[in-house]
Amino acid sequence: MRFRLLGQLTAETDRGPLHLGSFKQRAVLATLLGHPNTLLSTDLLTEAVWEDEPPRSARKNLQVYVSGLRGTLGADRLVHRPGGYQLQVSDEELDAQRFDALVRAGREAAARQADELAAGLLGEALRLWDGPPLPGLRHSSVLRAVAERLTSRYLGAVEDWAEVELRLGHAAPVAHTLADLTDRHPLRERLQAVHLLALHRAGRRAEALAAFAQLRQQLSRELGLSPGPELEACHRELLADRPAPRPARRTGRTVLPPDTTAFTGREAETAELVHAVRRADRPVVLTGPVGVGKTALAIRAAHALREDFPDGRLLVRLSDASGHPREPHSVAADLARLLTPDDRPQPTGPADPARTHGRWREWLAEHRALVVLDGVADERTARALLPPDGPATALVTGRTTLPGLGAAHRIDLAPFTAPEALALLSLLVGAHRVHAAPAAAERLVTACGLLPAAVRLAGYKLAALRHLPLAEFADRLADPHRALDELAVGETRLRDRLDTQWHALDPEQRHTLTRLSHHPWTPAFDLAHAGRALALPPAPALAALERLILAGVLPCPTEEVSAHTAHYALPRLTHLHAHLQP
Repeated sequence: MRFRLLGQLTAETDRGPLHLGSFKQRAVLATLLGHPNTLLSTDLLTEAVWEDEPPRSARKNLQVYVSGLRGTLGADRLVHRPGGYQLQVSDEELDAQRFDALVRAGREAAARQADELAAGLLGEALRLWDGPPLPGLRHSSVLRAVAERLTSRYLGAVEDWAEVELRLGHAAPVAHTLADLTDRHPLRERLQAVHLLALHRAGRRAEALAAFAQLRQQLSRELGLSPGPELEACHRELLADRPAPRPARRTGRTVLPPDTTAFTGREAETAELVHAVRRADRPVVLTGPVGVGKTALAIRAAHALREDFPDGRLLVRLSDASGHPREPHSVAADLARLLTPDDRPQPTGPADPARTHGRWREWLAEHRALVVLDGVADERTARALLPPDGPATALVTGRTTLPGLGAAHRIDLAPFTAPEALALLSLLVGAHRVHAAPAAAERLVTACGLLPAAVRLAGYKLAALRHLPLAEFADRLADPHRALDELAVGETRLRDRLDTQWHALDPEQRHTLTRLSHHPWTPAFDLAHAGRALALPPAPALAALERLILAGVLPCPTEEVSAHTAHYALPRLTHLHAHLQP
């Protein structure tokens, strides 16, 4: 089976093309192919087909279209799961996925300065493009977003190919190829810059200078901006009338905290996160309870992705150390500094959030950068800062699953395993102390709920109090009235983050959490246990648990099971904190 998205929507087998049915049935297929191997909600599919005016029979009609596609493509390919549908497609079956794989390989070759290989791979990817994607199917915002995302990826690949070809001395074909694209995308600065360089190096300097003057006026008139660093460098080359020296490999700005050396475990989670970000065509959302190590893992992954994002890797903190959302003007000031090149004076005055957010999204639309949005509290905050369709990728961390972000790639981070927690403790306090008291060490990390932040605070304190036996400190953590006070070093207190989580809950969620905390903590419990604790029948008890899951307080069960057989795990320190509330 072969599918095409990079042009007219088609599907074919070795026997020939397949009939894809009515307009609305093809709209369903285009939406599923635009998010391959991803569970799409029935609400999203309904919006893709009918936009804002679905008929009363929309859900039934959608089932008819899905049934028709199953008959054409095979029932095992288009699967129904709780909440929606998922289309199973391999990389070789979908042209958009083959395109992405070739572009990744080409960019890796360019990063190694293997330009001949890079040009071949990128050229092969561009030959898969067969015109604007999904002609005749862009009637809804969902499908327009798919088409715009594919177009932006194509333009990014064209820019990469053109830069490589210029380094190889092939200016004339680059100038010819880019002429039409620059007319259709006049505000895409990187595309314009490489086209101007190609014109100059092909002996067409006067055309390049005139095009730069026109572009500068257009940027000022339509966006209120001056040409960026790439265009300015291009202009200097034009004025000097000689080629600039071959630039060093682009690495972009890196605004990340140092990768912590006290990092243990998480090998599988790191590999999964890095892979997800590399393959992402939508935001990657990393969620988990307070203290589970979301920020540390996101920073580690961002450091590992240096070669994948030559235009930069940027961290934007949206919460303070206690987990409180930061003020919009404070975040806007950070964005203004990130948008200011290193060779220009940094802004010092207050920044207007609306204007700065607009500049931020314009920058992301043209740069292959990774932005880590750390500590996102709600969907509205995330949407204001997420990259538009384009080459940039967002990695979002937050306690809640942010369901309003739609078809994001979600990864739930669980607490450490006991061996991982013990490895971190050994790294912080010395392996000899852990080996000398293995039972006490295990009691200690269990009392920390196997949360990396709690184990880290305990380790920092024990490293300073070298005389304190592990067994005595484990006894302190076992005391519910002392545990949270002990997990504090300097101004860093785990209690502060648990307080913030508590105050973010609505009264009904607090009531549920309080009732659960009045029963002794257990590593896992089922719906029957919750019903007894909440004094509720199964259905309302399940609804109450699900509200805690959506609030990011109660981790979601890891496997798809019925409500009566699911097991839930309320973090020990969350349970303890709730129990201590007045």
